[in-house]
Amino acid sequence: MRYQVKALRGEDELTAFALEAADAGDAASQVRDQGYTVIAVSPKAAWPAWRKAGTGRFPLVLFSQELLALLEAGLSLVESLETLAEKEQQPEIRKTLTQMIAALYEGHTLSHALQHSTANFPLLYVATVRASEKTGGLPEALSRYVAYQKQMDAVRRQVVSASIYPLLLAGVGALVTLFLMAYVVPRFSHIYAEMGGELPLMSRLLMGWGQLLDEHGAAILTAAVLGLLAATYAATRPATRQWLMRKLWQLPSVGRRLHVFQLARFYRSLGMLLRGGMPVVTSLQMVSDLLESSLRGQLGLAAARIREGHALSSSMEQYGLTTPVASRMLRVGERTGRMGEMMERIAAFYEEDTARWVERFTKLFEPLLMVFIGLVIGGIVVLMYFPIFELAGSIQ
Repeated sequence: MRYQVKALRGEDELTAFALEAADAGDAASQVRDQGYTVIAVSPKAAWPAWRKAGTGRFPLVLFSQELLALLEAGLSLVESLETLAEKEQQPEIRKTLTQMIAALYEGHTLSHALQHSTANFPLLYVATVRASEKTGGLPEALSRYVAYQKQMDAVRRQVVSASIYPLLLAGVGALVTLFLMAYVVPRFSHIYAEMGGELPLMSRLLMGWGQLLDEHGAAILTAAVLGLLAATYAATRPATRQWLMRKLWQLPSVGRRLHVFQLARFYRSLGMLLRGGMPVVTSLQMVSDLLESSLRGQLGLAAARIREGHALSSSMEQYGLTTPVASRMLRVGERTGRMGEMMERIAAFYEEDTARWVERFTKLFEPLLMVFIGLVIGGIVVLMYFPIFELAGSIQ
């Protein structure tokens, strides 16, 4: 089976491997044999992996909040983790906490315990904790990560909530249209076939569809189900998602908004690491996965330029990783020495701008979608009843 492995050489050099291995442990051991420290191991499955019952994700934000509260109450790190393990009810989470406690008793750091945990903690979280260990500010780092995650979740919730009503409206419209085309139209086609007479062109086409569906309904239904399964499978493939993303990026307005949203997430993550004390180049490597593949290559070029001693603002601007507003704010951050804080302000500015755009788009898109669905359903109904209207007119 193929596995994706993220690893560190020393403290700063981040890299990723894709290799064949018998299991996750075998993949990790292969990478360790090459002198790397394994950060995370994830399978690259050919089919979507469904979660087993009772094995949910580790509640990272809740864990961070509870750990922060215990540390601020005066407990040591080990005592805090032991307290969390004692009150935990879910076996998988308790096992993860127990492994972390055992690593601490062996003399390892918390970041080391997180790296080698079976919970696969995010690289960003591990890097934040590692940076805090150098400065002795673990509570501040936890507080910063909780705030970061809450902000990202708020943006995600806003986008999802704005999408619910249009998706629901489109789903209902599709079901009504399917009911008319699959049940009502075939019955009208039988009635008009028995009546005889000449029908308008569009009505003949609609009735022809009804007759086709009535005669070959099972075959059409089977083909539709197979097509739906094929589309669902294709949607789970990374290549399909990348193709769809490329098409979205090619749309002028949507592509620009996707670019700004990715930069906002990138700046917020980078700013959090810089405020925690991580070196700039290492931080850039750790947050590179947040960017689309083409931007990831540009980030690599910008990082190489920064290593050569060039300013971060000019390097990011040269490779298209800024906007006019971001460039100005980055230069201010360089002059004041508050680059991490300035990046978080850039992210907040563009997150608010994205939220306003989503709100305006949904307010415009919802009525347009309702008009479109109304025209489709109304058109089907009119075409079905048009011959009856003509017959009524001829009788009069």
